[in-house]
Amino acid sequence: MSEPLTENAQWLMEHWAAALAGAVESMTEQRPETQWTAEAADAGAAGAEDLSAGTICWQQFFKGIEQAAMWVTAPEKTWTEIGGRTLRAAGIESAEPADARNTYLEVLSQSLAGVAQTIGARLAREVDCEKGGECPRAASAEHRFAVLIRYPDVELALAVCLNPALVAALQPRESKDASAAGVAPSDLRSAVGNAPAATADRSSAPEIPATGSRTMDLLLDVELPVSVSFGRAELPIKELLKLTTGSIVELNRAVSEPVEVIVNNCVIARGEVVVVEGNYGVRINQILSRQDRLRSLK
Repeated sequence: MSEPLTENAQWLMEHWAAALAGAVESMTEQRPETQWTAEAADAGAAGAEDLSAGTICWQQFFKGIEQAAMWVTAPEKTWTEIGGRTLRAAGIESAEPADARNTYLEVLSQSLAGVAQTIGARLAREVDCEKGGECPRAASAEHRFAVLIRYPDVELALAVCLNPALVAALQPRESKDASAAGVAPSDLRSAVGNAPAATADRSSAPEIPATGSRTMDLLLDVELPVSVSFGRAELPIKELLKLTTGSIVELNRAVSEPVEVIVNNCVIARGEVVVVEGNYGVRINQILSRQDRLRSLK
């Protein structure tokens, strides 16, 4: 792997590992230590085999980067522990395996959404997650990493694969411009090193691993869908077929009850409907606790 591609892959892993730790911390108030190491390309031969029972392999594509994909593979022990710890932090001691699985996938989804925003900032264009889903195995073995998640009482393993399209797309704009002009990346770094001190400090300083508040900075620009639920109803299909213009569907919420504010399929607040300059709005009256928010994911 060439030096620029190696740096691109390492940059992505640094930010994704930080986003994963931040997503876990936001739900459990306990931040695990994350460590990743690159694996040789030929070590990916095992990735071509079907995964063992219970293992979750998540394939994530990115809108804004054609054919770019990332795979995160978690053994059953890993997703069970992460999902279980998150649910226990919400006061749910005896969670079903399906609940732990869904909770782990929610944590993973948040980390991938965060890193997509970071990629977009690096490329100066919008990049979002799209077409995510489980798959039998990683389809690429060229850029492979082993990830270790450490708690005081347990160590958990993950495997990450990045396909060449994603890694190549992460090349910073200045490096691409230099390549187009026939300047090698090493020459570009030398030129920056000879620049005035104020410029060199900003451009050539090593990237600081994202920790603490920096992790939150990665997540602050993540866009999430926000909806308001006035209520729900269940109807037999024969009743649905009878609906016409003017029909009234009775909801399971009284007029005086607060409506729910839902973010990314999770109820985070309740409030009352108001009208602002001719538009509907919601005045927040209650922010749900972390435990209540996690229960709403079930």
